[in-house]
This record gives sequence, structure tokens and C-alpha cells, in this order.
Amino acid sequence: MNVISVLPKDAIPSIDDPTFDTEYFGDPDDEVLIVEPDDGSSARAYPIRILNYHEIVNDTVGTVTGEEAPIAVTWCPICGSGVVYDAMVDGRRLTFGVSGKLADDDLVLYDRETDSEWKQSTGECIAGELTGEQLRVRPGPMTTYAAFSEAHPDGVVLQPASEGSAAASGYDSSEYDAYEEREAFGLRGMRGEGPEREWDRDDLDPKTVVLGVTPADGGALGFPLPIVKAAGGVVEVIVGETDVVVLATDDGLHAFEHPGFGLRIEDGTVRGDGATWTPATGESADGRQLRRVPTRRLYAFAWQDDHGPDAFYSG
Repeated sequence: MNVISVLPKDAIPSIDDPTFDTEYFGDPDDEVLIVEPDDGSSARAYPIRILNYHEIVNDTVGTVTGEEAPIAVTWCPICGSGVVYDAMVDGRRLTFGVSGKLADDDLVLYDRETDSEWKQSTGECIAGELTGEQLRVRPGPMTTYAAFSEAHPDGVVLQPASEGSAAASGYDSSEYDAYEEREAFGLRGMRGEGPEREWDRDDLDPKTVVLGVTPADGGALGFPLPIVKAAGGVVEVIVGETDVVVLATDDGLHAFEHPGFGLRIEDGTVRGDGATWTPATGESADGRQLRRVPTRRLYAFAWQDDHGPDAFYSG
């Protein structure tokens, strides 16, 4: 693992006191990370347009026990990596900031309680008092704001920070959109500096979107978007010891525990067992619910950095 310092600590400011509303200032096609609180309260959308400039949102969500659960909503623009973590380790709440370091071009978080450092795409502590500890991934699907608002009519969306040039500019995304279009990847692709990286495979581009599935009982398998689409948008496979179904729809990639019946996509609609299903929520028209598995959305090069070249579903 190659760790380098590129910015001062907290040069990219995390959002530590997030506010939410029902109105979004951006475009309907903007991508968002979704968190659905366990207590059934309104789902929350965290726009990538905002996360590009803050990378971490320290938040709390309700639970079925009536307690508030701390979470960290994290995003690395270089790796295209969006992951939501539980922010409790050994009974201690952690709050996170941006360290200014990169580990294999991936954001390195630090926690303000122990100053330990954590690799964003894996949730592993790589330096400090908590070295070797692992943050637990919670479901955090990524979709468009339009799909979120349709699936969650009572949902709320993260609001811009009240200060700073990014907020004043409306969180201009042009620099990040340009990076997505460039062939170069990693820090050099984003900023034109840093080590040159090589990509020695021709079945996937380095910035192919991948859904990394990591069930709680073990295993890790990355599902490249074009390969899932080529399979008709539905893939059924065992990851670790968990039967999984992965869906590729117009609003993104989604992974659920296999429900015991087949799903198919017809005319852009997910159907199965006599019902239609909404991937953004996992809910059927008749009120049944699919169970999400822990996932992270990221680019192929970042998934390969973390899990090796053979950790991809290939059909």
C-alpha cells in the first residue's frame, strides 16, 4: 500500500452538523448516496455534488431501539468510492475528518478521538492506536436524485454548507465530471500530478463502475456495471456464504439477499414472483421488502487495489 500526503489535514472540511430538507438545489440526474434509518424515519440522500467537496458527513440516524446510531457517509472522488459506515468501534463513537493523505489513491480518513487513520474504500484502520480495526459497512445504495425522490416521496436531502467557496459556487461539479471522462486515473488523472499508474487488463477500463459486495459472513466480489448489464441486468451468485442477486437498472447497481425467486428486468421494470420491485428501496408493489447486502460503489482500479485482479464477477 502506497500512502502519500497531498494536502494539510482538514483542508477538505467534513460536514459535522448536517442539515436536511425536502428540496434539492441540484439536477435530478445528480447521483446520491442513500441511507435508510432502521427506525423507518425518512430516508436521506447525500448528493455526490456536495460530497465531492467535503468527502465525509458525520451523521446520526434512528434505530429500532429508539437510540441514535452514528454513521459516516464517505466519498472519494478519485476512486469514485461511496461507502457508508457505522461509526462505532468497540463501544466508542468515532467522528472522522479528511487526513490529507491518499492510500493507493484512496481517501484516508482520520478519527478525531485517537488520530488513527482509515482507508476509505475498505474501512480498515491502517495507522494509529486502532490499527487493524474494521469499520462495519451499512447499506448505502447509490442512485440518482430523481430515482430517490420518486422512491422516497417523504425523503430528505443533505443541504449545502452555509459557508465556503464551494457552497457559493453551487458545488460546481465540472472538474469532477471532466475526471470521469479522462482516460488517466488516480491522483494523476484528477490533478495531473503524482505517480503514473498502469492498467494491464483489457476486459475492464480502470474507471469502470463496480459494485463491491461484501456480505457480513465473508467474501468479496466486485460486479462491473457493463457485465451485469450484458447479463440482462440480473446476476445471481453466492458471495462468501450468501446467495446474492445483483441488479443493474437505469438508476444504478443494487445488491440484495436472494429472495428465493427469480427477478428479471422487462422494459426497465424489475419483476418477480407476481410483483414489480423498486430497486432504490428494494420494495415490491405489494409491500414486500428485499434485504440489502453491504456494498460499496467504486471504480475498478480501486476494487482491484483492495481485493486483487481476480475479485471480479466475469459472467
